[in-house]
Amino acid sequence: MTRRFDTSGRSASPTVPSQKPADRPRSTTFTAFGLASEAEPLAPGLHIVATPIGNLRDITIRALATLAAADAVLAEDTRVTRNLLAHYGITTPLLAYHEHSNDAVHERMVGRLRAGAALALVSDAGTPLVSDPGYKLVQAVIEAGIPITPVPGPSAVMTALVAAGLPTDRFFFEGFLPQKAGARRNRLEALIQVPGTLVLFESPHRLPEMLSDAAAVLGTDRPAAVTRELTKLYETIRRDTLGGLSQRFAEDGPPKGEIVVIIGAATAVERTADDDEALDALLRTALERHSIKDAASLVADETGQPRRLVYTRALALARSEG
Repeated sequence: MTRRFDTSGRSASPTVPSQKPADRPRSTTFTAFGLASEAEPLAPGLHIVATPIGNLRDITIRALATLAAADAVLAEDTRVTRNLLAHYGITTPLLAYHEHSNDAVHERMVGRLRAGAALALVSDAGTPLVSDPGYKLVQAVIEAGIPITPVPGPSAVMTALVAAGLPTDRFFFEGFLPQKAGARRNRLEALIQVPGTLVLFESPHRLPEMLSDAAAVLGTDRPAAVTRELTKLYETIRRDTLGGLSQRFAEDGPPKGEIVVIIGAATAVERTADDDEALDALLRTALERHSIKDAASLVADETGQPRRLVYTRALALARSEG
């Protein structure tokens, strides 16, 4: 017996499977909890579907119904998505859509949507468009006046944030920092005064270097957490200061798996010190008794500001007032 399931959330009475219409040559069923369910037809348009970030059970019934009823699933990596669909007995055709997909691909997809197709967009894991190329297609679809339907679900950002134990009332999602050290430090300096918890993605092999730079730029005492393999068998959450985490991963080496780093917000002292007048006042007082180098070092320690930034400001003050 098969239960029919509407993607709007309304379930119909169980029905005995009947002969499929000629214009629907494939099955639109999915299997969950040992039960086969048939999805109702989808409304035409692009359906943005969140999928598990690790544990395949972290998927909604609505997402399964959408994936089963879609005319095709646009996948970042078809091999990854094929495993997910196979796990739930879904046979919807897969089409590759990734960061290298060009305007011609966008035009083809928009053409199918204009013709009345219902397409589902997924990423390899989690919610599409978050550090993901799907936004280019979404922009093209919106410009074409075609409906967009979000199907919410798992998110590595939110999962890591609630597990870190840091304030969640305000947060800033940065995504991946630049790969080169100089550019990475410059970007971290731009994030110093963000008045909220920082959420970053990072590759395992770059994690020790990134933590070292973050500790040097943002301050060793900032609370932070490194989450690894969230929702998977070897899920790990390390909570410490940036200095402590930097030292730990420098000694242990790069970890394995998917990484999300959470960093606490700047303190009130740090944010005040970023104001030019406040920083200049601290430096002027220090410069009365110390050399430029020593004054910059003292103020950097007091405020948690990067030494390079404070030294540059101290040097400029000394030249302008000398």
